[in-house]
Amino acid sequence: MKKRVILAYSGGLDTSIIVRWLTQKGYEVITYTADVGQGEELSTIPQKAKSAGAVDAIVEDLKETFARDYCLPTLRALALYEGKYPLSAALSRPLIAQRLVHYAHELGADFVAHGSTGKGNDQVRFELSVWALDPDIEVLAPVREWEFSSREEQVDYAKRFNIPVQATKEKPYSIDRNLWGVSIECGPLEDPSLEPPSDAYQITKDPSEAPDEPRYVSVRFEEGVPVSLDGERFSEVHKLIQKLNDIGAQHGVGRIDMVENRLVGIKSREIYEAPGALILYEAYRDLLSLVLDRFTFHYFLTHVPHEYAKLVYEGLWFTPLREALDAFTNTLAKLATGEVKLKLYKGSVTVVGRSSPNSLYVEELATYSEKDAFDQIAGKYFTKIWGLPLKVLGRVRKKEGKNV
Repeated sequence: MKKRVILAYSGGLDTSIIVRWLTQKGYEVITYTADVGQGEELSTIPQKAKSAGAVDAIVEDLKETFARDYCLPTLRALALYEGKYPLSAALSRPLIAQRLVHYAHELGADFVAHGSTGKGNDQVRFELSVWALDPDIEVLAPVREWEFSSREEQVDYAKRFNIPVQATKEKPYSIDRNLWGVSIECGPLEDPSLEPPSDAYQITKDPSEAPDEPRYVSVRFEEGVPVSLDGERFSEVHKLIQKLNDIGAQHGVGRIDMVENRLVGIKSREIYEAPGALILYEAYRDLLSLVLDRFTFHYFLTHVPHEYAKLVYEGLWFTPLREALDAFTNTLAKLATGEVKLKLYKGSVTVVGRSSPNSLYVEELATYSEKDAFDQIAGKYFTKIWGLPLKVLGRVRKKEGKNV
């Protein structure tokens, strides 16, 4: 009896030849493809997988699940890995892993497989997620053990077995795209001293070629969920994100070029495109600054974004830590109702207005006009008490001759 395996299948170079490679090793391969907003026509995926040797192919629309259950929690945490990367590829892995486990149970497979490399992050994300859900399932990672040492050899293998793939020796980029962003690596990008070639970017317009007139957008949130764009209400979050992707991309918004620290200990040069995500990050951060008190806002900024980003990046989605952080950010999100106006111009995103029924901004306290209601005399005594420790320290230092 053949060993049955559920393979996470994108239809790209790696997973396309994995189907054939596993088949040659005696496995019965069923491919699983999640539609998480790749922007690709997936109707041809089953035929493509079967032509490579798969016995069956599953394609599932998860765009709204991905948007609500993965993108939004990360947005509410304002999580950016190393302050830049909005975790687009990393976010899809636990969702795909969850579905791999589901179908392994449903179809009686003892194995699941992925196309991640031995020096990448995705191997960790897939495998930790699978084991957290079912520690008895064995995970296969052919790329870690097969005979190919370069993408060029993989292209040759695909040609030998008539497996259609987009990658070529002339344009050997590895591209991972979903609703939350595009990740691009390999090829000429591996030299971090060089500017990315123009053909490396997949969805965003070069900022220098973007419209000369700025575009203003208004995003409304209700309890931490973006619900409308420029007054148009969206019943499905993924459609609002996609609309922001389209608008932002036309104005060159969302390009990220970074050298990041991979989980396995090496540095890699990656470029990303995430127009919708970065617009929402700017909007949500600004809204939180309006509705949260100083103590809560500072605690949140200091402790949550970095830790949540590490958690997602390092494959720890299915952990009590993530659930606990979500409980905290969901509590803050109950106050995050309001509208944020942003200006998009040649690659930049700037918040230019915000309002909320939960706003803690009081004009009479902030103004320097005749409406000023702040007790300025109180400031004298506040400063005296607040500065008392430094005054005492200054006296001691002066006595010791240590003052400048």
